[in-house]
Amino acid sequence: MRRPAPRGLVAEFLGQANPALFVPALWRHRHLIRQLTWREVTGRYRSSALGFAWAFVTPLVMLSLYTFVFGVVLKARWPGTRTGNLAEFGLMLFAGLTAFSLFSECVNRAPSLMTSSPNYVKKVVFPLEVLPVSVLGSALFHTGISVLILIVAQQIVGGAPVWTVVWLPLVLLPLVCLALGACWVLASLGVFLRDIGQTVALVMQVLFFMTPIVYAREALPGRLRLIVDLNPLASIVDNTRRVSVLGLLPEWKSLAFSMVVGLIVLCLGHAWFAKTKRAFADVI
Repeated sequence: MRRPAPRGLVAEFLGQANPALFVPALWRHRHLIRQLTWREVTGRYRSSALGFAWAFVTPLVMLSLYTFVFGVVLKARWPGTRTGNLAEFGLMLFAGLTAFSLFSECVNRAPSLMTSSPNYVKKVVFPLEVLPVSVLGSALFHTGISVLILIVAQQIVGGAPVWTVVWLPLVLLPLVCLALGACWVLASLGVFLRDIGQTVALVMQVLFFMTPIVYAREALPGRLRLIVDLNPLASIVDNTRRVSVLGLLPEWKSLAFSMVVGLIVLCLGHAWFAKTKRAFADVI
């Protein structure tokens, strides 16, 4: 059989990266995505004593732990807040953790997604693209709970929540694109490279400290700040804090940059997944 010309391969790849093709396809499978997302959510708490209460307990415990370690033990405070007290430090920290957790939940789950669903992979007619989307839906569910906790905590600590929180969906949109694109790529790589899960876990640990979550970007020296600014998650985390805690509008330039990067990762991630999924059944 004659191999396709390189230009033909590139054209086919770029065609799969066209959102005008895969977005309508995902919309057609929206009911399936909803069912799989609910299965992802309920499967995590099935047979547990607390059930869905874990969705509230886990972020509260993490918030308390990080606030104690960095706010009480290390006595860190956040520059630019109204009072600079421990409560505001906890809110700023929790806002950053909420954004980062959305990304990390998708990325950490992705490498084993195909190998843990061999029945779906071997069905020729099953749209495998929806499995990473369901993981993203589960992550968004838990993000919504964390945002609710953040709003309630603001009510308790500092009065009424800030009105700029209405911009939060727009601020998180680039993160959703980044997470889904990365999830498609890693779900594919997890089929061919079985140790990719351990690599991703290590990279996420490094990325956590390379993202201004437990520290302010303004506190970094000039060269380190330039390195951190290359991380697209950094501006998303900063904008999350601006609109959800500080009561400020997003930084529009950084938001636009994050959106462009997110769309590129989303489109290329889908193209990679669509190109490689034909071999999944043979490998698994």
